[in-house]
Amino acid sequence: MINPLAYIHPEAIIGENVEIAPFVYIDKNVIIGNNNKIMPNANILYGSRIGNHNTIFPGAVIGAIPQDLKFRGEETTAEIGDNNTIRENVTINRGTAAKGKTTVGNNNLLMEGVHVAHDAIIGNGCIIGNATKMAGEIIIDDNAIISGAVLMHQFCRVGGYVMIQGGSRFSKDIPPYIIAGRDPITYSGINVIGLRRRNFSNETIEKIHNAYRIIYQCGLNMTDALVKVETEIETCPEIDYIVNFIRASERGIIK
Repeated sequence: MINPLAYIHPEAIIGENVEIAPFVYIDKNVIIGNNNKIMPNANILYGSRIGNHNTIFPGAVIGAIPQDLKFRGEETTAEIGDNNTIRENVTINRGTAAKGKTTVGNNNLLMEGVHVAHDAIIGNGCIIGNATKMAGEIIIDDNAIISGAVLMHQFCRVGGYVMIQGGSRFSKDIPPYIIAGRDPITYSGINVIGLRRRNFSNETIEKIHNAYRIIYQCGLNMTDALVKVETEIETCPEIDYIVNFIRASERGIIK
């Protein structure tokens, strides 16, 4: 399963049933789990940790040093979970002293040309479109869909189950369950189709909708809006997630 034209450092740890194509480069201090497929010309560099059942397409570079002038060669990692598809020319840099690692969870699709910068955290079940670029220390929660050519400012957070329009750029947080689009980027309603596909009940979807009506359409400041949401809408995990996400936001949310 390992082509003789691939280079694998003798200190690298490779699991069972791993397919490694010609001209793959695997550095030292790399750990690769079981049942992975690594296609030609992929580079798995120092500090990479790769789980099981991932497919890595040609030209992908995992574990390159951060594009951060504060990086001083500290020991850091780029950690990828299980069942991910990492398409052509995706770059996933390793962490810095800030967090120590860059993390990609499980069951994600990173399409061609995606860049994941240092210390980023990508959850599970996310779809990231072609040529989307994520700056350092961003967070993307589970089941987010980010379309192509999106530019994400450092330190931003994207909530779960969102849909972000292609070509968008943003420097504030995007709260969960919504559609974000237009230029400049704004709240464009809740992601009803996505929520139904994920088997959210009509009752829960209506609660989410009512919460965002208060947050975005009542003309209240955010503190008062969140109090109104908590007072007027029956609590459930989804409402708690929205309120806690917004309260924890250091950059503020999109308008």
